[in-house]
Amino acid sequence: MISALAPLFVGDFARYRDVLVLRDDPRASFPARDLTDPDGLLWLLEQYEPGLLDVDRRALVSQWSRTYFLKLTVPTVAANLLLNRQLPVGLDTMDIVLDDAGLPAAFRIPHGGEVWRSSPAGPFERFGTLLDDNFSPFIEAMNRHVKVSRTVLWSNAANYFEWLVSAMAQLPVPEPVLKDGRALIDTERRPDGSRNRMHAPVRYLKRECGPSPLRQRRHCCIRYLLPDLDLCENCPHIDRPPKGARAAG
Repeated sequence: MISALAPLFVGDFARYRDVLVLRDDPRASFPARDLTDPDGLLWLLEQYEPGLLDVDRRALVSQWSRTYFLKLTVPTVAANLLLNRQLPVGLDTMDIVLDDAGLPAAFRIPHGGEVWRSSPAGPFERFGTLLDDNFSPFIEAMNRHVKVSRTVLWSNAANYFEWLVSAMAQLPVPEPVLKDGRALIDTERRPDGSRNRMHAPVRYLKRECGPSPLRQRRHCCIRYLLPDLDLCENCPHIDRPPKGARAAG
């Protein structure tokens, strides 16, 4: 655990205490930038799904990315909002440690980050390293090499971001602390006028049966294209599953 981040990892967030580590972590790892190389990506997918036989690689990448985005988002965003600390999590400064299932277990970074010297000018500056130096090049590479939709992957990332900000809002956290997190979700356009891919990833629907309101993703993660996986409980197709898809168990 990085000592500067220790105040974050209490209660339900204790499970993330060893997700971000420093260079002295002894576990085997590989540079995150390798994910943008076709050979590096193929090696990764072989660790995750040996053989790659009869598997839709788009769905495989999407499913792998869910763990990637979740584990990277929680400590990085929490540190930025709660400790006002930006972390060096760009693809070029980060290594990835895999678990026995070929999924991200930890991310090795060069140092414990730096406190913002002045308030960032909004969410796109505050989360710029995470969005522009990590999520964006990662997603562009996955789209280029495996043809998985950018919308699917950005939705995976934004889904966890929205969940985290909503979870922190249930804690005794002053609302101004969450301002940039909420703004990233609520803003349709970036300062340069381009589309904000993190905008409104979920909706909350009232239903006559089942959980209500239902926290429902706006875009499917396509995990149902993999053998033995059901639809997610918050899948947009949950009431009308695609042909061949299994309803959430």
